[in-house]
Amino acid sequence: MDKIRYLSQFNLMSCLSEADLAEMDSMTSITTMPKNTIIQTPDTFAEGFYFVKKGRVRLYTLNEEGKQFTFDILGEGNVFGEMNGISLGTRTVYIDTMEECDICLMDRQRFEQFLIEHPQFMMNLMRVLSERIMGMSELTQKLALGNLHDKIMHNLVRLANQIGWLEEEEYCRINLALTHQEIAWMAGATRESVSAALQVLTRTGRIRTGFKSLSLHHDEMFVSNRLNGQL
Repeated sequence: MDKIRYLSQFNLMSCLSEADLAEMDSMTSITTMPKNTIIQTPDTFAEGFYFVKKGRVRLYTLNEEGKQFTFDILGEGNVFGEMNGISLGTRTVYIDTMEECDICLMDRQRFEQFLIEHPQFMMNLMRVLSERIMGMSELTQKLALGNLHDKIMHNLVRLANQIGWLEEEEYCRINLALTHQEIAWMAGATRESVSAALQVLTRTGRIRTGFKSLSLHHDEMFVSNRLNGQL
């Protein structure tokens, strides 16, 4: 596997030269993990920065009754973990793979010096941190104040922006197959209530479902992103 080629595709790495990428490459180790593999639990947290080089991972919490709440899904190019006092807020969460993943771990001892020598990379990292914090703040407000339909749509638009989407006629198809249970975990609701809500959203044209696919009406993406300053 050409690690340099993969690293150069990350937005976080866009400020780095080929020589910098080669140096970054020398600081990483890659592990391929099958689908549904637990990467971390709150009890097994280990300090380090991890890059999702291929695949998608799910970040979630569990309450005392074992109910899951998914608060983020990270695709290729995203980073999670904590190192040298820089935290992406993933210390106390569960993380597992939604599909086969290549996970890249940074060498802790060399990473701090790399940050000092590459200030633009540090600025990119701070931007990622800022976007993550803003996203979590918006999600908290929606979960606290929104109805179930609002919660579902907010999560789907956020996911489409993170994972990517393809435009199909008047709809934007999310580049990820989602089950009703996975959407329920994101909305903090039961699968049955989410299934009923999705039927209503489909009838009103706000979403379109297909075989292992879910699409958002273009207007839903446009209005949400305009309100959040992304347009």
